[in-house]
Amino acid sequence: MIEINDKTNLLELDPYEYELHDVKEPELFRAIFPYTEVPKVPFNYRHVPMGMPDKIRITDTTFRDGQQSQAPYSAKQIEDVFDMLHRLSGENGIISQTEFFVYSKKDREALERCMAKGYKFPEITTWIRATKEDFKLVKDIGIRETGILVSCSDYHIFKKLKMTRSEALEHYMAVVKDAINAGLVPRCHFEDITRADFYGFVVPFANELMKLSQESGIPIKIRACDTMGYGIPYPGVALPRSVSGIVYGLQHYSGIHSEQLEWHGHNDFYKGVVNAAVAWMYGASAVNCSLFGIGERTGNIPLEAMVFEYASLKGTLDGMDTTVITELADYFRNNIGYDIPDMTPFVGKHFNITRAGIHADGLLKDEEIYNIFDTNKLLKRPALVSCSNTSGLAGIAYWINVYFNLKDDEKIDKKSELVLKIKEWIDKEYEGGRQTVISDEEMLELIEKFAPGRFKV
Repeated sequence: MIEINDKTNLLELDPYEYELHDVKEPELFRAIFPYTEVPKVPFNYRHVPMGMPDKIRITDTTFRDGQQSQAPYSAKQIEDVFDMLHRLSGENGIISQTEFFVYSKKDREALERCMAKGYKFPEITTWIRATKEDFKLVKDIGIRETGILVSCSDYHIFKKLKMTRSEALEHYMAVVKDAINAGLVPRCHFEDITRADFYGFVVPFANELMKLSQESGIPIKIRACDTMGYGIPYPGVALPRSVSGIVYGLQHYSGIHSEQLEWHGHNDFYKGVVNAAVAWMYGASAVNCSLFGIGERTGNIPLEAMVFEYASLKGTLDGMDTTVITELADYFRNNIGYDIPDMTPFVGKHFNITRAGIHADGLLKDEEIYNIFDTNKLLKRPALVSCSNTSGLAGIAYWINVYFNLKDDEKIDKKSELVLKIKEWIDKEYEGGRQTVISDEEMLELIEKFAPGRFKV
């Protein structure tokens, strides 16, 4: 078939329509996934063109995948976090959707509380089992869209479901039709796509879904799920691990519009964020994330990371209020009891704190030298230093100036008597064998000791 590509405006020839390969034995790609060894990254040097959609967005799974790895949130906690996600999303709704469980009384209470707020963004969606009873439950609540699990690798089809590929496809299609008949927009979660036979099952299945989408007039969505974090962002990587190949292939061989294509990744090999960015750049309009990356095993794509990745790629925050990220981090620490590692980018207690004296000296002269951006403006987190035996006079002076928010004419110089006395005390501590940094409480006690009443907290 020869057709005009509406992105390149060029005629393209696609002479082959992929059909289901109903194999007798599962294709487990043992050369790539030997299990007793580290997974391999094979290259075939095939490069596909970039094609980032005009509009890209973030979807959230904090209340679904994010709850599967820890104690469930209370209805009040979900409501509070939902309010903050709404504010973070901004008037343009860059965080466009969030998904909920609906099974327990608590889940439904939280969902109903959030629906009652009437927010346009993030739109509330659900994730359910593929049964008619669940479809009815979701429809009665008033949800427009729901996620449906449709595992696509032979690891799942043969080993978990105990089906053949044709049986799985037939089962999945019946379930999706049931969802449409129930008046819902199905979002098909292609679980384990980075271990699936792309041309032998993924594309033929996606083609059947797109035919059903055209017949029904319902824009069926596909969420490409890198369930085990096997996705690879490098150009020229062979399928099934190539992120760009998966996204491009679903568009090119199955005719899926970018608005109907979403990426869901995990961080097992530290590639969650970069894989999500690549999915955007090669045609997926949405990337699915959870706050602070909370989720199965090593976690999901951190939502806050993709907020800043969005701004980096688009050159604008498009109305997102990034200061809410700090509020969310504080809420998870103080109200939910979640321990965010101190070095976590953007939200960890120490993400913009330096301990080295030479760095502190640079911060004292101009914080831009050692701070990634204006963290005070974007996150309400001024650049800080922790005082230790390596902080030097500059580090102590900088700590005082930032902690007490001293203006230019009020700032303490590193040669001041107060700084010299604190430095002398710190040096004696470490000469005595101390290994830990000086805490904020200790610093305040020292300041009150050497300059009583001089500063007000």
